[in-house]
Amino acid sequence: MPTETFEFQVEARQLLQLMIHSIYSNKDVFLRELVSNASDALDKLRLAALRDEAPDADVSDLHIGIEADAEARTLTVRDNGIGMSRDEVADLIGTIANSGTAKFLEQLKQADDPAGAQNLIGQFGVGFYSSFMAADEVTLVTRRAGETQGTRWSSRGEGTYTLESVEDVPQGTAITLHLKPADPENQLHDYTSPWKIREIVKRYSDFITWPIRMAAAPVAPADPAESGEAGAPAESAEPVAPETLNSMKALWARSREEVKDEEYHELYKHISHDWNDPLETIRLQAEGTFEYQALLFVPAHAPHDLFTQGYKRGVQLYVKRVFIMDDCEALLPSYLRFVKGVVDAQDLSLNVSREILQQDRHIQLMHRRLAKKVLSSVKDMMGAAPERYATFWREFGAVVKEGLVTDSDNRDALLAVSSFATTHDAAEPTTLAQYVERMKDGQDDVYFMTGESREAIENSPHMEAFRAKGIEVLLLTDPVDEVWTDSVGEYQGKRLRSVAKGEIDLDANDTDEPAESREKRDEEYAGLLAWMKEQLGEDIKDVRLSSRLTVSPACLVSDAHDLTPALENLYRAMGQEVPRTQRILELNPDHTLVKGLNRAFKDREDRTPLAETAELLYGLAALAEGGRPKEPARFVQLLADRMEQAL
Repeated sequence: MPTETFEFQVEARQLLQLMIHSIYSNKDVFLRELVSNASDALDKLRLAALRDEAPDADVSDLHIGIEADAEARTLTVRDNGIGMSRDEVADLIGTIANSGTAKFLEQLKQADDPAGAQNLIGQFGVGFYSSFMAADEVTLVTRRAGETQGTRWSSRGEGTYTLESVEDVPQGTAITLHLKPADPENQLHDYTSPWKIREIVKRYSDFITWPIRMAAAPVAPADPAESGEAGAPAESAEPVAPETLNSMKALWARSREEVKDEEYHELYKHISHDWNDPLETIRLQAEGTFEYQALLFVPAHAPHDLFTQGYKRGVQLYVKRVFIMDDCEALLPSYLRFVKGVVDAQDLSLNVSREILQQDRHIQLMHRRLAKKVLSSVKDMMGAAPERYATFWREFGAVVKEGLVTDSDNRDALLAVSSFATTHDAAEPTTLAQYVERMKDGQDDVYFMTGESREAIENSPHMEAFRAKGIEVLLLTDPVDEVWTDSVGEYQGKRLRSVAKGEIDLDANDTDEPAESREKRDEEYAGLLAWMKEQLGEDIKDVRLSSRLTVSPACLVSDAHDLTPALENLYRAMGQEVPRTQRILELNPDHTLVKGLNRAFKDREDRTPLAETAELLYGLAALAEGGRPKEPARFVQLLADRMEQAL
């Protein structure tokens, strides 16, 4: 097949230009990305061989090789792993098939500083393109294990790339970088220098389980403090055996005292493709009838696609140090899908499949233990490192609260690590336990309100009586809050109650207003309430006097067991049709407008204008909670007419 030339996608061209004219200060990481990709290819080949999916593959000496040529100024990273077919090269290398690329570019433009921009690239699966930070031209030659024909991909990063089929290609992938001139002042080092290659591999890839061999002859390291680069390679008449650069020790199998934090951080970056250090590192070693080791990481930032359907969750699963799968979903619940890491089991079959994992008793035991370990670590973080906990909850609180709906076994542990915005303190969130400690004498319920934002909730008419009486209310602004509050129901015997649902009588124990006075008021408004219910018809379920309003004339509330409008919209967004729920209109009997409406109702025989006033009052109540009138155009016309009459 002849050489073909293709154009990059628009987004790929933009990304390449960012790499070529790199704003990233640490250009060394391109080698880490290439070594990481090579390691993944070796993992995939060994697993395919264990499952007899690659019978013709050579797995006798799986390794990663690094070859530097100072004269030609080339650096080659090769592996004898799974390799790629021509179609796979076109799909994975020739184009950026990652749906997050556009998001990456958008966030990159918004980054305030180069360091912040650097932290973005690893989150979006574009590591291969980092080669262009150090190279003017990149050539990739690959052959998939079991196939006979290879493929060469080449590009100078100028908008096009070439593809051609080639013969006599060894199994695996070789990526050759035609390096840019060294420029130490801009952190662009001489990547043909053996000491520099050793330094990068030791810093970033020492834990890789495959040998990383350098073919260049060993030379005495140059002093980077003096020149920043190595001298010319030492000449040798005798061929020298390749040098293995990494220790290949699995970090999760070593004791905590043997491992530096930096090593854990590099393993996390290798697994997650994140360029930030993790927020928390969690170790677990289970012994007994079923042994396994786990090394888990909580990221410092939520990934951009955490709530998208295609988000790849799960940790890496090994069996006796043999890589089995990259994203084992069965090991952690979905509400901990942001957790990254490695689990190495001793007694699972190497041929274990995803379907078998769902049913395996050992996997279920690990699932429960790992979830409890993560939650207990977060609980410890609350007490020992409140600032880090605040970061954790800001980034992942919305997804963790999903567990309050789906994981009843760990509900108490989840509630213990959850915190919520509150009217008690505008800056500091509160736990439910702290809320209960502050409850007023005679208060039996934990009050909350859901909404789009703190500001919208605080300005809601439903909050007026609670604000007036100094009763604390939790302010819940995540979509999942609509669901978990119903699922949980109570905390320490205290009922969770929405201030926008059901009848709430904060004056029940108020001795300032005798019962006779309240009964008289109810009788006084009984006629108006019945008439308004008839006028508004099927739009509402009932009209009644309110004890939650002190300033606004009216508000809409849901019945105690009805769906709220926000929850209805949430179900519809998920494709579930739910019937429209009728709301209850509550009137403030102390408001001038309501008093005047009641007098006019009693005094006038022609109540046609009053019917329009009732309709306006209903529309105002809908607007006050962030909704919209049933017929906005009619509402605007009625309001304009009334304003005209008032002039």
